[in-house]
Amino acid sequence: MINKNKIKSLLSRPEFSALAIFLFLLILFTFSNDRFLNSRNFMVILSTYPELALVALGITILMISGEFDLSVGSVFAVSPIVTMILISDHELHYIAAILLGLLAAASIGFINAVVTIKFKIPSFIATLGMLFMARSIAVVISGGFPPSVPKDLPTDWLVGRVDMFRVSIFWLIGIAIVCNYVLKKTNFGNWIFATGENPKAAQDLGINTFKVKATCFVLCSVLAGFAGIIQSFRIKSVITSLGQGLELQAIASAVVGGASLMGGIGSAFGALIGTLLLSIIDNILILSRVDGNWFKFAVGALIVIAVILNTVTKNTADKIRLKDDK
Repeated sequence: MINKNKIKSLLSRPEFSALAIFLFLLILFTFSNDRFLNSRNFMVILSTYPELALVALGITILMISGEFDLSVGSVFAVSPIVTMILISDHELHYIAAILLGLLAAASIGFINAVVTIKFKIPSFIATLGMLFMARSIAVVISGGFPPSVPKDLPTDWLVGRVDMFRVSIFWLIGIAIVCNYVLKKTNFGNWIFATGENPKAAQDLGINTFKVKATCFVLCSVLAGFAGIIQSFRIKSVITSLGQGLELQAIASAVVGGASLMGGIGSAFGALIGTLLLSIIDNILILSRVDGNWFKFAVGALIVIAVILNTVTKNTADKIRLKDDK
């Protein structure tokens, strides 16, 4: 009985399938390519991982609440551009500039929430419109010539190195731990799951679904903006095309990590695993000298496989529960 309960609990976890695929690919790539499992290669994988995972984390939490955001790629560009303009053109202290850059991202997230919830517009449509508007804002406020990153700008606290790791990976871990705690251990986390699973029932229980979804929209945008700032600090440059196409990759990472487009299912850990899976696949294609155009094919196949495995494991867990109930 105890063993069955443990198995059911494990299979019921949304990130189980992603973790199983990750372990399988890790073993497969380790034996198929001797350049894969070494510290230098993992430094390459982890160099861009924190930015991608932060966006996927925000998307995952928003998807749990029953919505999703196509504008995160544009917010990824707006936030660092606002930050650098304030630093370069207005000589504002970099911490204050970063906070205002994140405030700009939060504002976009809140607008998405209001348009989606108050006007009852599908989040797909509302955030698709914001995708174009925010990208246009990035171009307009930069005048077509994005500001440069000052050479004396302190960046080690955000993108410096500690051995083979960038400091940004520790920021990601800390944020993920906080998000996981909120989702799993707090009332607000329960409200997010309840809102995503059945909004009407959540309202009947007294949950303010607007505040829940608005908070998730804002958090999603802020994490995307923060990720954009990290990348601009890392590459020492800000361009208006920053983050183009990132929204679909982030949604793919969230889905592979176990989040459901229907809402009510997902985890912070799943977002991290899903992003890592995509990064590893991209890396092994490069190491194997396979045409880079196959990356999108691999992502598509991974999404389908992950969803199938999620369905199979969930059905298996339900059958175990039914057997226990007899």
